[in-house]
Amino acid sequence: MSVDPYDEKKIKAEEIIVRRINRDQHVVWDENRQKHRIASKAYNKSSGLKESMSVDIESLIVAAGEDPHAYVTTPVFTGSVALPAGEVRALDLWIGYDPIVDVPDVQDNPYHGGVWSKTEKNSFSERQKSGLAKLARWYVELPDVDIA
Repeated sequence: MSVDPYDEKKIKAEEIIVRRINRDQHVVWDENRQKHRIASKAYNKSSGLKESMSVDIESLIVAAGEDPHAYVTTPVFTGSVALPAGEVRALDLWIGYDPIVDVPDVQDNPYHGGVWSKTEKNSFSERQKSGLAKLARWYVELPDVDIA
């Protein structure tokens, strides 16, 4: 993490933030439904008191003239979900810019952001994780995977 947790006022309520999904890390088999689905792990922050849930800020990608759906899709992250910023904030979470630039062994991402807890804790609450899962809509859909 390169910035302290904060809430960026320039990210308006109607803006979309994008959470990238890695099939190997974020998708599980749901025995009850007999289907693959996105795991709650996908809606949590990295461990550590000041760490964030990594996201991309759609408006920054668009402003740079990039195709946001193509930009967030890589060999590692083949799917992604869209989350409305205002509704994420309603879960007592902050959203801010956290560009990745000149980090050794990491591809630059000037459109990167973070989602943080308003209070320092090692993970989001169950209410926050389930709230994010309910808000999520496919951005780049993974075939044969339920969103929740």
